[in-house]
Amino acid sequence: MKKPVVALVGRPNVGKSTIFNRLVGKKVSIIEDTPGVTRDRIYGTATFYDYTYHVIDTGGVDLSEDTFNNEIKVQVELAIDEADKILFVVDGSEGLTSNDYVVRDMLIKTDKPVIVVINKMDNKHFKEHMYDFYELGFDTYFNVSGEQNDGIYDLQTEIIKDFQTIIADEYEEGIVKFSIIGRPNVGKSSLVNAIVGSERVIASDVAGTTRDAIDTSFVYHGNDYVVIDTAGLRKRGKIYENIEKYSLLRTMKAIDRSDVCLIVINAEEGIIEHDKHIAGYALEAGKAVILVVNKWDVIEDKDRAMKKWKEDIKAHFQFMTYAPVVFLSATTKKRLHTLMPEILRVYENSRREIKTSLLNNVIMDAYTLNLPPSYKGKRLKIYFSNQVSAQPPTFQIQVNSKGLIHFSYERYIENKLREAFDFEGTPIVLQFKNKGEQ
Repeated sequence: MKKPVVALVGRPNVGKSTIFNRLVGKKVSIIEDTPGVTRDRIYGTATFYDYTYHVIDTGGVDLSEDTFNNEIKVQVELAIDEADKILFVVDGSEGLTSNDYVVRDMLIKTDKPVIVVINKMDNKHFKEHMYDFYELGFDTYFNVSGEQNDGIYDLQTEIIKDFQTIIADEYEEGIVKFSIIGRPNVGKSSLVNAIVGSERVIASDVAGTTRDAIDTSFVYHGNDYVVIDTAGLRKRGKIYENIEKYSLLRTMKAIDRSDVCLIVINAEEGIIEHDKHIAGYALEAGKAVILVVNKWDVIEDKDRAMKKWKEDIKAHFQFMTYAPVVFLSATTKKRLHTLMPEILRVYENSRREIKTSLLNNVIMDAYTLNLPPSYKGKRLKIYFSNQVSAQPPTFQIQVNSKGLIHFSYERYIENKLREAFDFEGTPIVLQFKNKGEQ
C-alpha cells in the first residue's frame, strides 16, 4: 500500500528538524542553532491514528550564491516533486524574510497542498509577527511550538486529511507486486526486461538511466503480476547528482507498494555497505525479500564462487538470515527461471496463517525445552499465543512480565517458529503483552 509523503521546507534555522522529530517520534535530524546544519534530506516515518506516512526534512533555502546552498535548493525541489503535502515552516519569532519569499516562490509553482507552519509560538515576540505570514498567500496556517510540542496534534490532524485518497491501491487485490531494489548499476532495469520479456525499461551501463519508479504488468503461468523498477533518478529533464542520495525516497516508496522486494547485488563488485542499508529498508517495512546476485555470467568458477558468496551473504546479512539467495544473469537470462518460483514461495510464506492451537503447541514446547533464566527471583512465563496479522506474520504472546524478555530469548522463540513453519523469505514479528493488556 502506498504511503503518502510529507516534506518540510523553509529557510534555515526555523525549526524544521525539531518539528520533523515531533512527527516521527524520535530524534533523527541533526539539530543545532547553526543555520543550514541539515545538509541532506532526512527521511522518517510518522504514524498518527491509523495513518502512516513518510516525512522528509530538508536543508534550509537561502539567497546565498555559494555551491552548498544551490545544492540544498536542488534537494528541496526534489523533495517538493516527491511530496503529496508540504509543510512550509516559518519562524514566528522573527517574521517574514527575503528567504521566506524565495521558498514561497518555489511552492507557488507546484499544485501540491501547502500548510504554512508558524513555529516558535512560545517565543515572546511571536504575537508581533504571527499575522505577517498571511502575506504569503496560502490557505492553511498553523501555529506551533516544536520545542514545547504545542499545536503538533492539531497539525498532525490536518496533515492526514484526504490521505485515504492517496493511499488507495491502484491494483486489484491478489495481484502480486514485487520491486527490484538496489544501488545504481547493479542491473535492476535489465532484470525487469528479462522478467517481462521485452525492452520496456531503458537499460544502460550508465547508472541512473531509469527516469522514475516504473510499474510493468506481465503475465506468468496465467496470473497477473506487477514488477516495480526503482532507479528513478531523473525528473522533468534534470539529472540529479549523488545517485544513492536522490534515489532513496523512490526506493522507499516502491518498497511500501510491494509484496516482495528483490535486493539486487552486483556479482562483479561484491557486497558493499549500501547493499545492507537498502536491505534494511525492506526489513523495516516488513516485506518478504529475496537476495538476487546478478551478472552471474561473468563469474568463472561458479560452483566455488557460489559457496563463497553464500558464506559472505551469511556474514554480511546476519539480520536477514531467512532471505533466500538467487544467482542469475539478467543479460543472458541464465538461471532466470529460478526467480519467479522463489517470488511466489516467499509471497505465500509472508501470508501464512498458523492455527492458534498449533502455534501454542510449538511455543510452549520451545518454552519447556529451554526455560528462560530467572532475573531477581522472577522468571518469564508464557501463557497464550495467537497470530494477529500477516504480511509479515505477526504473533502476540501473553506473558507475566514483558520486562523479563531478553532479546536472545526472543530470537530463540523466532528460530523455533521458523523450524516448525516455512517462513523463509519473510520477517516475522513477535509482540509480547502482559496478561490482560490490550
